[in-house]
Amino acid sequence: MAKAYRKKDFDKLMAKVVKVDHRVKDYLEDTGYEKWSRVHSLVNRGRMMTSNIAECINGCLVDARRLTNSWKKLDFYLVVGTIKNKEIASYTKDTLGRRFEEVLIVNASKSSKMKCFQVVPSSEYIFSVYEAERRYIVCLERKSCTCGKFQQDEIPCAHTIAVLKHKNVKDMHPYCSDYYKSEALAKTYEVAMVPMPEKENWTVPDYVLDEIVLPPRYRRLAGRPRKRRKKNADEKITVNKNSCGQCGQEGHNKRTCTFFPKEK
Repeated sequence: MAKAYRKKDFDKLMAKVVKVDHRVKDYLEDTGYEKWSRVHSLVNRGRMMTSNIAECINGCLVDARRLTNSWKKLDFYLVVGTIKNKEIASYTKDTLGRRFEEVLIVNASKSSKMKCFQVVPSSEYIFSVYEAERRYIVCLERKSCTCGKFQQDEIPCAHTIAVLKHKNVKDMHPYCSDYYKSEALAKTYEVAMVPMPEKENWTVPDYVLDEIVLPPRYRRLAGRPRKRRKKNADEKITVNKNSCGQCGQEGHNKRTCTFFPKEK
């Protein structure tokens, strides 16, 4: 439901939840759909529906939490990370970022595999794309598609790419969001991250010194605390497999290879 692109799909999934327990729906509705649902969001949340960046920083600070001056470790990671990303952004020449370019390639691949696509123009900018007896309306001027992906992800979906191919448009980058381009990446890190001075050189206001901050209530759970983050199901899991040195295929080695006949 959080990643649904259309309200119709969201309502279908919510109906399944109601059949299991209607109290879950009441809880999610009271929390506010706009806080966690892509299709109900008041602003365009883009295609990133994850807290991985916060969890990655949290994972880097596992050892730092045991130290008294954990802020030094955090300050080090932020300063060094900003400088490193700024350096990468300075020599990035690609029109789109790597991840967004991969999404565009995947959508183009889906468009080429679906030979049943039929593009019918209604005007210069509005087209009807028929896929498996379903009609999707694409508007190039508003950069929208009734599947919801074009306007939400701000990257041409498979239906939009079918329209662009129909119009013999080869450069699809102008139809992508400017936030995915190298210029936006460079602007992200143009502000310098100033490192913090030593604690004895801090200038702290009196009202901050008078503030008493108590630690939050914490109940230790059973078992050893988890240090590594839980990965999403859609994250790629790379597994290193040994390959045969004779034929190059995986799953066996040179000694048990049957691709080439053994000499008697």
